[in-house]
Amino acid sequence: MPSFAGMLVLFTTGLGVLMPVVSGELYTALADMEELLETESVLIDTLHGYIKAQNQRLETLRRNVEDYAREHEEASRNIQQYLSNPINAYLLVKRLTTDWKRVEELITEDVGKAFVSNITSSRNNLKFPTDEDLNGAAVALMRLQDTYKLDTSHVARGVLNGVQYSTGLSAGDCFELGRQSYNNGDYYHTVLWMQEAMNRLQDEQNRTTTSKPDVLEYLAYSTYMQGNVARALSMTNELLELVPSHQRALGNRAYYQEEILKSQGQRKLGEDGKNDMPVTSQFTIVEKKMKALEDMTERERYEMLCREEVPLSPQIQKQLKCRYTDRGIPFLKIAPFKEEEAYLDPRIVIYHDVIYDDEIETIKRMAQPRFKRATVQNYKTGELEIANYRISKSAWLQEYEHKHVQAVSRRVEHMTSMTVDTAEDLQVVNYGIGGHYEPHFDFARREETNAFKSLGTGNRIATVLYYMSDVEQGGGTVFTSINISLWPKKGAAAFWYNLKPNGEGDYRSRHAACPVLTGSKWVANKWLHERGQEFLRPCTLENQPPDVDLGRY
Repeated sequence: MPSFAGMLVLFTTGLGVLMPVVSGELYTALADMEELLETESVLIDTLHGYIKAQNQRLETLRRNVEDYAREHEEASRNIQQYLSNPINAYLLVKRLTTDWKRVEELITEDVGKAFVSNITSSRNNLKFPTDEDLNGAAVALMRLQDTYKLDTSHVARGVLNGVQYSTGLSAGDCFELGRQSYNNGDYYHTVLWMQEAMNRLQDEQNRTTTSKPDVLEYLAYSTYMQGNVARALSMTNELLELVPSHQRALGNRAYYQEEILKSQGQRKLGEDGKNDMPVTSQFTIVEKKMKALEDMTERERYEMLCREEVPLSPQIQKQLKCRYTDRGIPFLKIAPFKEEEAYLDPRIVIYHDVIYDDEIETIKRMAQPRFKRATVQNYKTGELEIANYRISKSAWLQEYEHKHVQAVSRRVEHMTSMTVDTAEDLQVVNYGIGGHYEPHFDFARREETNAFKSLGTGNRIATVLYYMSDVEQGGGTVFTSINISLWPKKGAAAFWYNLKPNGEGDYRSRHAACPVLTGSKWVANKWLHERGQEFLRPCTLENQPPDVDLGRY
């Protein structure tokens, strides 16, 4: 009987493991994914060409066989008379020599070789996704499924939050999602998607290469890894009925049987009073109540905020105002800002119609060729690095590069009454499949001594976040400490302080970017730093009330 470790090796060796990660990351920005449609268009044209060439080859063979059959039938009526004609005799010999050689060439001709060669040579000019892109896209779907509580069968039918967006997934598509989850050690989603693949197999018996034994093997082992040994054994037995000689299944069955016998022995030992085992009545009714928000984990609050399940309290809501404001700036007296309060303490506001379509198009056009995987700062080393909790691509634009970049950057001064001379360059971000950024601070905390050291401009005092696109579903900006959600609206910008007036970090500014469920999310950040703000937002003592003048705070 194989050991557990041996069984695991047998199983994973047979099913394959995740391929080594190579640089790809097309899935991290929808803007880059658009180029994949061009790649697919080239492949479709190539395949059409291949099919046309094959059809021409088959049509030639069809004409040949019809001619041969007709001549052969005529000869068979009176063989001697047919062969007595020297022309017929010559043509018979020709058909079985020159003509047949040509037929052999047509049959053995590798029509596809030239087309495959053409595709291979095109790879330098076309973008092809990698195994990492496939895995990243699968993980993104799992993230969306969890965050927005999407039913597996609904997603498989192409329905997201009740809206039909696409055609459904096949059994093979569901199987691949399950396989990717398995490779990531995510047995929970493996079971969900392998079960969905199993449900679809019956309807696709003659239209899929996915087999029931393959699905059962993944399903049984992942069920075992989730702790249901009896169910895993049942599915393994079902697999062995289909493939009696399946070596991994035979080894797994023996192991599952041994595990069940052990657990039965332990239960019996407890019943004899020789072992104190907790006994839980199966009839115990557990009253399920939603925990108070303050008792939830940050992850739970984050996901609830993304699902719009945390309404703003009426007491807070009735205090919020919308106004036209000129901030004492002469230009804004002619064209005042449309200011909407989203929260009062800490103060978070939204300015509407502050970035224009032509500026957005310029910024997107300039940013896309420079896109790189968005990074986060390692608080110990100060170095930038990629992280799975931030899925997007970004680029940095400087004011001198275009008048639109300069205008958007300088407009921040009107919104904040602070200088952008010491601000970071404009960061442009596009989110990919399920693109998100989990809860984080924009400012550097005390232990992050190396953060922004190279800039020499102090900590990030404030953030302005431009929304450059509408998003159909998801993609909100949520503040997990104060439980509010902002939703992308093209042309708007959100503004908040990261530091309190005394220079300490405001931990209530912790925020996150919700996964994009459908649509493409484009944003641009302008991070303002402390240096240069000394007279524009003077520091206060720790316990001194903040200045609430709208022109400065």
